[in-house]
Amino acid sequence: MGHLDHAAFGWLTPVLSYAMACTGAALGLRCTVRALGTNGRSRRNWLLAAASAIATGIWTMHFVAMLGFSVGGTEIRYDVPLTILSLLVALVFVGGGVFAVGYGRDRGRALALGGLTTGLGVASMHYLGMAALRLHGSVRYDPMLVGLSVVIAVVAATVALWAGLNIKSPVAVGGASLVMGGAVSSMHYTGMLAVSVRVSPSGEALPGATVMQFVFPLAVGLGSYLFLTSAFVALSPSAREREASAAAQRPVEGAAR
Repeated sequence: MGHLDHAAFGWLTPVLSYAMACTGAALGLRCTVRALGTNGRSRRNWLLAAASAIATGIWTMHFVAMLGFSVGGTEIRYDVPLTILSLLVALVFVGGGVFAVGYGRDRGRALALGGLTTGLGVASMHYLGMAALRLHGSVRYDPMLVGLSVVIAVVAATVALWAGLNIKSPVAVGGASLVMGGAVSSMHYTGMLAVSVRVSPSGEALPGATVMQFVFPLAVGLGSYLFLTSAFVALSPSAREREASAAAQRPVEGAAR
């Protein structure tokens, strides 16, 4: 068996990955709150922003954590199409869950459906990302830990969507995002504990891209997207602020007439 190191750079990658998960969760929750305060095209756009933020945060969290993953006795490469597919799967499933909650009339049923859909999407993203690994050897999984990681993903997704429906204040959203970041990180590392590798030394070149050639630049790009979108959401007026602004302008318009 090859020796697995999940934190080859010490605490750097776990802390950065947790920060990415928290950022995506906070942004997704804020966008969901904005969506529920609007209708029509505006609601759709805010829900799209929420889904992309949550999915991007989770995907970035996974692959930032994977920057610190190494296996003794073999190099690691990543299959590029599978890695991109894992991101697309996260976007589609998380989008389905967010829209189920955003447009569902029965809140309880929508929350259950959205949590299940989003959680399965998170788990699918994780294991597709693991399937993209290319190394000299074979990868095996502990079924019990895999099942536990899927349960954690579904519970974490359900709690996140519940928070989006029920938590309004920025301070509460911040606290919820810290909890959600911890839940997503727990899911990732539970899934990683399920992994064992039987190394088969070989001199053949591995297919795929190295982590620095592909995964790192993509993770940096998506992380930058998260922070820029966070700034946009922070500067964008909420529904209450727009109403207050409109109310303040009415007396001025009446006096002018």
